[in-house]
Amino acid sequence: MARDYVKKGKPPTRGKKAEVVEPAPKRSNKLLFLGLFTLCLIGGFAYFLISIQGSAPEVEVKVVKDKAKEKPLPPLPEEKWDYVKALENKTIEVEVPEKVKSNKKYQMQCASFRKLEQAESMKAQIAFAGLVANVRKTTGSNGDWYRVVLGPYDTKRQAEADKHKLKRSKIYTCQIWGWT
Repeated sequence: MARDYVKKGKPPTRGKKAEVVEPAPKRSNKLLFLGLFTLCLIGGFAYFLISIQGSAPEVEVKVVKDKAKEKPLPPLPEEKWDYVKALENKTIEVEVPEKVKSNKKYQMQCASFRKLEQAESMKAQIAFAGLVANVRKTTGSNGDWYRVVLGPYDTKRQAEADKHKLKRSKIYTCQIWGWT
């Protein structure tokens, strides 16, 4: 069985006992002596500081003027390297190829639903991101589908920019495909 070893206070007494008054502690003479000694030390230190205040002789500082002139610096040597001047005046012509215009167009499909209401809901979310989407109905062998499509885009870079815009709006399901 568990046992509690913590002391539980004294049990109450049945009868009242007379209160014992303890005598007040006597002041220690040691404490009084220590205080007087400390006061004497502080006073002695203050007297010492006051007595030595004006006793230090002033020392004259002699200013030594250098009559000899300093040696002048030698002239700067001429630069051995001429590439610094050559690089300052050199011009470099870079041939930048023009952007190759692609005939291929791109589209981005973000979702495909069985119900028109779901497709319209996704279109509204895309509209909140600041883009315009279209809902296209396609009929396949397994029924009607409503696709949410953005585009056409002239370059894939434009499509990627819009895809990043949608990702910032927490729409992660978009894919970029060639225009059909």
